[in-house]
Amino acid sequence: MIANGQRYTLFNSAALLLFFLFGYIAINENNASWLAIPFALAISPLLFKWIVASTEHLFWIVLVLLPLSTELNITPSLGLDFPDEVFLLLLTAVGIVKLIHQPTLFYPVLKSPLLLLIVLQLCWIVFTCFFSTEPLLSIKFLLAKIWYIVPFVLLAPIIVNNKSKLKLVAICLCIPMLLVVAQTLIRHSFYGFEFALIKKTLFPFFRNHVNYSSMLVCLIPIGWGIWYFTVNGSRKKWIMIGLFIALLALIFAYSRGAWVAGIVGLITAWGIQKKWMLQISILAIALVSIFSIAIISNNRYLQFAPEHNQTIFHSNFKEHLRATITLKDISNAERFHRWVAGANMIAEKPIIGFGPNSFYNQYKPYTVSSFKTWVSNNPEHSTVHNYYLLTAIEQGIPGLLLLLLLWISMVVAAQKLYHTFQSEFYSKIALITGIVIGMIASINFTSDMIETDKIGGLFWLSIGVLITLQIKQKEEASNIARN
Repeated sequence: MIANGQRYTLFNSAALLLFFLFGYIAINENNASWLAIPFALAISPLLFKWIVASTEHLFWIVLVLLPLSTELNITPSLGLDFPDEVFLLLLTAVGIVKLIHQPTLFYPVLKSPLLLLIVLQLCWIVFTCFFSTEPLLSIKFLLAKIWYIVPFVLLAPIIVNNKSKLKLVAICLCIPMLLVVAQTLIRHSFYGFEFALIKKTLFPFFRNHVNYSSMLVCLIPIGWGIWYFTVNGSRKKWIMIGLFIALLALIFAYSRGAWVAGIVGLITAWGIQKKWMLQISILAIALVSIFSIAIISNNRYLQFAPEHNQTIFHSNFKEHLRATITLKDISNAERFHRWVAGANMIAEKPIIGFGPNSFYNQYKPYTVSSFKTWVSNNPEHSTVHNYYLLTAIEQGIPGLLLLLLLWISMVVAAQKLYHTFQSEFYSKIALITGIVIGMIASINFTSDMIETDKIGGLFWLSIGVLITLQIKQKEEASNIARN
């Protein structure tokens, strides 16, 4: 064996050798930046050791940053949600190292059926990558999935393991969001709360009012949870004021999808309390499937083709709602345009799909000209505006079935936990988590936000919280059995 003194001497000798090697390259290339490499190599073990020791702090930082991060384009084809995704990458590296070196720490998490479904979903994504029409984009999609799943699903139940930390999760999400809401309302007031100008008030935190309102509506039940479990009377009053401001902001966000999500959240709360979530979920899937088959049969969908000259953006919200009802709103008309293309793509590759992250580069040949709108050139490179349809397009119908199975399992797990816990605290957390999951499910029917940091982060965090609650429920049952 090598003694500590000998190991230290070997390390110094290697460091010195590297310094001279890169020093020679720097002189030869006339570029001093080469000298940064040996210094980076020297401090990287110390840096990683600090990161491992600070895992929990990094996790809380990520939660605080979720509402505050912004989209940063590194190159025209490569973007990053900054700075939260940087911390997610660090947490992923730490999580993988911990899993290898301390596997017993993760045993309770690994036993969760929800994690098994996620692993099956990842395996199917890997399989579809082999047949992808855009292999590099598909691999990027897979990697992005992993650096959300590891921190929020694997690490979260290890870190968020008691009541005080579950409360801290809520605080870390809601306070930064309330700050964003306050600055948005103040800035929006200078524009007279005009519908057409809300986007100007959201930079740099949110791309548009849809992303903003989606995260806001999902955090309102969490804010209600903070209010419910706060004992101090004066604090309770301030929290109620914060909730009122959030509801006001939701109204002035002018987002139909978020308002519908709020209603779905109420239905989900009722369904969980009545133990009807499995039936409601199956009924919703059946109704959408029947409608989809009916509209595709005999090309009935062509009846919904918009008048190209009448589908415009309305700057007045009343006109916007009227246009929505009469199917002359530009955003909904363009959704039909892409949904029709998506249906044609599924018909061509129903099993393996076109590959993850491939829709934008592949969909235009499958569009129908009668559904074309003023924004069909798609300068934003956005996708099909329906996450379920997008999954079927890119991962085939098996990918969609796995996604639906995961979603149903989540709401059913929340329902079971709500009714099984004797602890009111954990029971209410299960209810709130189920409501958030229901809202995210609704939002993604007219958008595709699971791959974004904000709604995607909440989605994967919800699974992590459910796994935490499953572990706590087993502990509670074991304690009751012993007593």
